[in-house]
Amino acid sequence: MISKIQGRNKIKTRIRGKISGTAARPRMTVFRSNKQIYVQLIDDLAGATLVSTSSKGIAEGTKSEIAAKVGEAIAKKALEAGITEVVFDRNGYLFHGRVKSLADAARNGGLKF
Repeated sequence: MISKIQGRNKIKTRIRGKISGTAARPRMTVFRSNKQIYVQLIDDLAGATLVSTSSKGIAEGTKSEIAAKVGEAIAKKALEAGITEVVFDRNGYLFHGRVKSLADAARNGGLKF
């Protein structure tokens, strides 16, 4: 029987085989732990992180509300860096809850994906 982590890793490798980030359109990857949520914009061709942010320091609200604030923050940082389009990488997580609220907030902040 496949564990929960092994299943997520299997989905993650399948997704990463199909998508890749460039300097013009970086990959927006999400990591979700029990307490925090992290977002990075990655240029896979150069192997560099262009912009990143996390929920550390944001203490008010539910986990979904905090994820939405992180989505707004990454959109603001990306627009300041001149990035308007990204490729969304949910990193093997299901697209609901915190991941969905982060993505919706990033879209409302001006990112296109």
